[in-house]
Amino acid sequence: MDKKTAVAAGTMLPVMEAFYTIQGEGTFSGHPAYFIRLGGCDVGCVWCDVKESWQSEKWPVLTVGEIVAAAKAYPGRKVVITGGEPLMYDLDPLTALLKLEGFVTHIETSGAHPFSGDFDWVCFSPKKFKAPHPSIYAVADELKVVVFHKSDFEFAEKHASMVVEGCKLLLQPEWSKANVFTNEIIEYVKSHPNWNISLQTHKFMDIP
Repeated sequence: MDKKTAVAAGTMLPVMEAFYTIQGEGTFSGHPAYFIRLGGCDVGCVWCDVKESWQSEKWPVLTVGEIVAAAKAYPGRKVVITGGEPLMYDLDPLTALLKLEGFVTHIETSGAHPFSGDFDWVCFSPKKFKAPHPSIYAVADELKVVVFHKSDFEFAEKHASMVVEGCKLLLQPEWSKANVFTNEIIEYVKSHPNWNISLQTHKFMDIP
């Protein structure tokens, strides 16, 4: 099987980087986790801080066996698959092997493509730049909306009305706009207590 066919099948994937660190955002902030950042994104957020991840062809294509073997070198057993946009790929083979090796699987996604993979936690972070695929709403454990503009509060409520009951609702200031929107987010959450605040704690603590 050539690489292009293997990528289409999800048995090989372009990996921009993989590293063991501390989760800095969302419900599991503060937890040790192994991040697998897949290359390739067609969403194109203007404020993305890893634009180098957008071009999948720049990054080495690895087998799911190689990816999981690298994760096993670290003591933590929580894996976060991110990007780029990880749902551009069929994640069933990767998550099946991770589960077989005893990992807890998380994903961070815009939901812009059909859902795939076996995940213990799904962080859905919708973006205005590309509409989510309908399959994401039933599986999202956490809705994390990045606030970059005043209209993002209305955008957040729109998606909150579509996720399942029990999905955690989080508002997170975009890093470059934190001084503009943090106080507004605080007041919004105080007035709308079904929402909580997510902060990029890894940036405050200078954790890669």
